[in-house]
Amino acid sequence: MVKERQLDPGHTTIRNALRIIGPIIALIGLGFIVVGMVGFFRAFGSFGPPKHAWCPFVGMPLLFVGIVLSSYGYMGKVMRYGAQETAPVIKDTFNYMADGTQEGIKMVAGAIGQGLKEGGLGPGGAATKIRCHKCNALNDAGARFCDQCGQAMEKAKPCPQCREMNDPDAKFCDNCGYNYG
Repeated sequence: MVKERQLDPGHTTIRNALRIIGPIIALIGLGFIVVGMVGFFRAFGSFGPPKHAWCPFVGMPLLFVGIVLSSYGYMGKVMRYGAQETAPVIKDTFNYMADGTQEGIKMVAGAIGQGLKEGGLGPGGAATKIRCHKCNALNDAGARFCDQCGQAMEKAKPCPQCREMNDPDAKFCDNCGYNYG
């Protein structure tokens, strides 16, 4: 059996106790029910009152508690069995759905790509539009200065102190003089 990693080291002890105590309580409850029912039907033959009429009323709750405890003791095995039975069906269903929707997804993705390309944001080699880091305006990819605010577009190195954008090879910030050193 494969060694299972469990969250609580006492988990195995509790599970084993439930697997032992649950069936014992269930059998005791079943015994009470049998004794009570036998006494009940014997009373019909002798035309007297049943001697153990109370036994089924004790036996039914004991039987229920025993079955519940046993189910908790074996729950892991039942869940693993259920997962092993349903996993292949779920996998087949997912693959069937994926095969049936591939063409539709390709069509939607193509339409999105076409829309991005027409809007100047597509991956057609290089972007056709870039955003200004100051005013967020769209500019042509080859623009050196922003059409709206006049800020230089080539700067790509932000200053950690003042957030001013600087040339990629700058050693000092143009705005506050921070030493990139």
